[in-house]
Amino acid sequence: MNDGAGLGLTGLAHHTWEKICTKVKRAVVFMDAACAGNLHWAGGIDRLLQAGALNVKEFSSFEAGAPGQVKAVFVVSTLLKGNTADVIRDIVSLSSFQYCVVITAVSHAVHLFANNMMTELEQELVFEEFGELLCQWMGNMNYTGEVIHLPILIAPLAPHLFVTTAYSSLFSFVPEDLKRLNSPRPDKKKFGSLNDVDFQSLPFELQIQIRSLVSSLNSMFEVLQLKEECFAVGPTGRIIAGELANYPQSKHRRKTAQHKASIIFIDRTLDLSGTIAIHSSTSTLLSF
Repeated sequence: MNDGAGLGLTGLAHHTWEKICTKVKRAVVFMDAACAGNLHWAGGIDRLLQAGALNVKEFSSFEAGAPGQVKAVFVVSTLLKGNTADVIRDIVSLSSFQYCVVITAVSHAVHLFANNMMTELEQELVFEEFGELLCQWMGNMNYTGEVIHLPILIAPLAPHLFVTTAYSSLFSFVPEDLKRLNSPRPDKKKFGSLNDVDFQSLPFELQIQIRSLVSSLNSMFEVLQLKEECFAVGPTGRIIAGELANYPQSKHRRKTAQHKASIIFIDRTLDLSGTIAIHSSTSTLLSF
């Protein structure tokens, strides 16, 4: 993908962190490891401090704001539920915040999917409810709790190379996965090969992870004003490419996009033994 496509990859990363920086003035920032990894390649912690952040701390239940610190910003790469919600609650409860901003890399549409809610809802209901929880944890419903989604997806290692630190655990299928997927299925419905596996047959947690990646890619392409054409090599790449191609929220973007790009999803197990060269300046190779 060339830098002529909108902002370009490096510009996209800086654009996202510029938006985050507008929220951190006079705030203590709590950030998870994946987002910190992305920030490392987009200006580092100094960027937040120069924007007025009082401190930058690890996203951990063992951390809290100091006396007199009334504003907190949480930057996370995960859904606002489970352990992530518990850590935010612990930090807020141990502090004296009056204004909390949560910035998540996971879109509201994925939050709806993860909570088995209608994805057609226009109102950001899950974010609004979490904002109310923040006020409860701060101890005063008149305080301010704000939840924002931003595409904190890429760590730009070079102008034409990036990694997605939040998805480091997402790996392409191996033969053992076929056995696990087939184990609960009746004999007549067992998959003959990994190429037969579809999205709906995957464990729900993996569905959420793939949907989150697809949503993040869509948000990234929206900022870059891209209309993509998807290709895939391997069963994992095929499922991800199919989900992106059929992602409902991408329809409007494709109609108004000013640039075009080819996106090639390749299972990492298929390219470990050799080098793959992409000669087109408008192609992006994504390996899992």
